[in-house]
Amino acid sequence: MHTLSQLRSGELVGISHLKLSENLSLFPLDILTLADSLEILDLSHNALSSLPDELAQLTKLKVIFAGQNNFEHLPKVLGKLPHLEMIGFKSNKIKQVAEESLPAQLRWLILTDNLVETLPNSLGERPRLQKLALSGNQLTHLPQTLAQAHNLELVRISANKLTECPEQLLNLPKLAWMAFAGNPFTEVKRNTNHETDNQAHAEVNSVPQVSSASYTLEHVLGQGASGVISKAHWNKPQSQFPDDIAVKVFKGEVTSDGYPQDELQACLQAGNHPNLVQSLAQVNEENHLALIMNLIPEHYQNLGLPPCFKSCTRDTFPQGFSLSISLIQSIVNQMKNVFAHLHKQQVCHGDLYAHNTLFDPQGNIIFGDFGAATNYQMLTSAQQEKVQKIERRALNHFIDDLLSICAEEDRENAAFSQLKEHVNC
Repeated sequence: MHTLSQLRSGELVGISHLKLSENLSLFPLDILTLADSLEILDLSHNALSSLPDELAQLTKLKVIFAGQNNFEHLPKVLGKLPHLEMIGFKSNKIKQVAEESLPAQLRWLILTDNLVETLPNSLGERPRLQKLALSGNQLTHLPQTLAQAHNLELVRISANKLTECPEQLLNLPKLAWMAFAGNPFTEVKRNTNHETDNQAHAEVNSVPQVSSASYTLEHVLGQGASGVISKAHWNKPQSQFPDDIAVKVFKGEVTSDGYPQDELQACLQAGNHPNLVQSLAQVNEENHLALIMNLIPEHYQNLGLPPCFKSCTRDTFPQGFSLSISLIQSIVNQMKNVFAHLHKQQVCHGDLYAHNTLFDPQGNIIFGDFGAATNYQMLTSAQQEKVQKIERRALNHFIDDLLSICAEEDRENAAFSQLKEHVNC
């Protein structure tokens, strides 16, 4: 974090990444003194509602974040920045996105948790567009021009007002990660006389409900966009549950992936599988939503790290980290089984990544994080096939990412070549 006093004193001359959060209501024109070097500008958590035309002087700017401010429209000046490729205006009050506000080099657009009702046709006319985060808005439809967004790989459109499945997305050649729960078109209209609907309903309610007073949270194990996972213990002996448990308490607000309630429902519909985090019970109280799960043994660790600015949609790994081809082959086989299981249950995970996968030294995996998951049984058979094809691309990327960290001495192995062919076919 930087300060205005540092900026005005000249201390920050030559920096490429500036982060200011001082309850600013006006854009500090002093930022323009960094025009020769500034590539990333983070003005999140301020009180800004506009950006000046002078921002166009930041000709080297590639990334701008202005989340948690008071913008009601996406500033048109952004469209004038020649190298701007990433825009993040999460959690503002944006209703309007003008045609000219989207820069020519746009690669990554984040408008999560706003009030956007429509998007301009120019969105589909940005050939480099790879990542689009639009969850938690008021969208009733998407531009038909998105059908030509042939480089789009990740889309988040959950928690909107879309009444029809956006076919223009389902046909995109590179789309691999898609979250679309919490829209009118995803609501399941159930017929209680229909056996399959009863079965689906039973799946979702397959774990019992318990009171939040029945356990006590201990230390935090991890947290993400939708909630916090903690180790916990039962306050009284429980014959039907193991002693060691983990509890995910949902934040109760729209996230970058959608509504927590949709995550819970998708997680329960997915059911049990040896390589999935096992759900034991749920808490569904007023202002308190939680999922009780098996506690994952401590010797499991994250298989990957989330994407970075440069990789955009692809996972990253610690420097020097590698796996033998035998471990990779075992991990891939397990993930293929998980993939088949989820789609048998008509659940699209939407976030099939190594960074959502835990593994142990023997190569056993546990897959989780259903924040972007969607139950898709309401779609037509043709649409369901397209959803499965989209997620199969994510599976192929998962395999390809693991092959990128394969031990050098194993790269001539026949198993390596077979997996590489599988990815490329």
